[in-house]
Amino acid sequence: MASTATKLRKSEQKSGGKSEDKPDPTRPVDGGSLSPQKNAAIACLLLAVLTLAFYNPIAHCGFVYSDDVVYLTQNPAIQSGLTWEAVSFAFTSVNTGIWHPLTWLSHALDCQLFGLNPAGHHYVSLLFHTASAVLLFLLLLEATSAAWPSLIVALLFALHPENVESVAWAAERKNVLSMFFFLLTLWLYGKYAKSGGLGRYLGVVSLFALGLLAKPQIVTLPFVLLLWDYWPLRRMFSGMSKETSAADADSSAEYAPRSFWYLVQEKLPLFALAALSSAVTVWSQREGSALRSLGEYSLSVRLQNAIVSYVRYIAHTLWPFGLSPIYPHPGAPALAATLGAAALLAVLTIFVIRRRDLRFLAVGWFWFLGTLVPMIGIVQVGEQSMADRYAYIPTIGLFLLLAWGVAEIVQKKPFLKTGIAVATALAVVALGILTYRQLSYWHDGETLWGYAARVTDRNYLAHAELAMTLNGEGQFDQAIGEFRAAEALHQYPPDEVLKIGTYEQRNGHFAGAIEQYGNVVNSSATAQLRATAWEQTAVAYMQMRNYEQAGHSYDNALQLNPNDASALGATALLAERRGDYDAAAERLRRSLKIEPGDVGFLLLGDALRRSGRLQEAEAAHDMAQKISSNLDEAQKNAMQTRLFFVGDAN
Repeated sequence: MASTATKLRKSEQKSGGKSEDKPDPTRPVDGGSLSPQKNAAIACLLLAVLTLAFYNPIAHCGFVYSDDVVYLTQNPAIQSGLTWEAVSFAFTSVNTGIWHPLTWLSHALDCQLFGLNPAGHHYVSLLFHTASAVLLFLLLLEATSAAWPSLIVALLFALHPENVESVAWAAERKNVLSMFFFLLTLWLYGKYAKSGGLGRYLGVVSLFALGLLAKPQIVTLPFVLLLWDYWPLRRMFSGMSKETSAADADSSAEYAPRSFWYLVQEKLPLFALAALSSAVTVWSQREGSALRSLGEYSLSVRLQNAIVSYVRYIAHTLWPFGLSPIYPHPGAPALAATLGAAALLAVLTIFVIRRRDLRFLAVGWFWFLGTLVPMIGIVQVGEQSMADRYAYIPTIGLFLLLAWGVAEIVQKKPFLKTGIAVATALAVVALGILTYRQLSYWHDGETLWGYAARVTDRNYLAHAELAMTLNGEGQFDQAIGEFRAAEALHQYPPDEVLKIGTYEQRNGHFAGAIEQYGNVVNSSATAQLRATAWEQTAVAYMQMRNYEQAGHSYDNALQLNPNDASALGATALLAERRGDYDAAAERLRRSLKIEPGDVGFLLLGDALRRSGRLQEAEAAHDMAQKISSNLDEAQKNAMQTRLFFVGDAN
């Protein structure tokens, strides 16, 4: 059956190209009622006001633990503001696993303007998010002339609680910044597609490059531009279908149709930039130790998780409750879940392909699927299975699909127009309220990670983040409890267990630390790591004044690593504690051959003096004086070390 738009064109041809002046009740929901001047400006103002209003709690949000520490609160180079040190750091640092100099410079500018006042940092991110919402509306309006669907998409993007993570997490400035350049590139591409021009094309390439320098998640933009050519610009396959949907009827016909291969070749410089950015990203992730090996997550596990995660992202978009800042990777999902998710994705894909008369379906669906590819977990980074921040760009595809789908329904069944309009308004307000509530969880790190632990099952990552947050606040006992909770939910690798033991030891939980070190000794295949665990066990026993067990632990460490200068020195001082000065001197000499130092020579001289070997003691003291840069400080350290190991025994 021919669509309404096709019938209208045939009617116009029969009447000499003129159509009747009376309104057509089957026009799309937008009706083209918003002019590019006054009403479009009102719509932009409405978007901005609603976004700022519902995001108002962001003014009371602080920095949260985790990435905020690396990006801001413990980063002196960035805290210095826009200095040469910050610029050098921005272009050379990959300590976060991502090379994104523009993001670093953005943070440095914030520090220049606001210091470490979190409100300023958060408001800048909010302004970028608001500007992106307005820009999204304008570029959709310009490309489609469909005002109401364009406004609905922009409102859904602006107010959906799934996007709170990208805006309220200071460390996710990279997300809102790259999105801004992503949409600017898309907007300028529309100008280029309509009027051509080398200047516009170079502008497209430049904006894309800036977006990549903010965050490489936008590498899929060249593919998005091909989708944009298909719809709404209709430069691709312009004559492939005899049908034209009602939702497409108002799409601009000002874009010259091109062949598929022309459109691909047109974007070769963009594909080259995307490939270069991808290569740099993989390198930086390896340098930052962010990439996970196939031994940790097999290809089969990654594919299964990707399939299930696609459906989970759709579910979060349609039902945005229980959103968490982190979702731990569960390993391989249940087979039934994987097969069910794969079947759903396949059915939806077949449907949108078959409905080629509704081009917006294919564009929205493949936008969602395609832009998630870099973050879907095939290349596994970190320990999360998915993240709400990864959906920041992809969900726009789902919003396109929904908004233009509603427009199509209303065009065919105009009696539903009022009901759908009311339902849409209520949905937008409900999303705004959910966003307002979601922002309350980002008030501080303790609130955020405690909330994450409550709303997700077995979330050891949330417990670990909460533990580190509590530690930073000086709540050491509570932090240890959260570390224990995380450990009960997840089998940490031995090197991480060693860190937990060190933390417990540092905060006076010696028995707990010794237990952790024992776990390392029993589980680690690395002799060096086991030796370190034994040595830390010995120190813990020393702090408990159990000198006999400390000596046994040091001996075990030396069996694994006979050249451990620290353990040799410790056993020497324990021998001195027993009054065996000759053994103490012999151990100290062995230690100094491996790692000579002024403190060691002072301790050796002291042991030799106590054994009556005064000439050798004087020689050791002379050597300490010869190599020391600060003999007074070395003597002070030697006295403290001897007091710790030997005490008042001699």
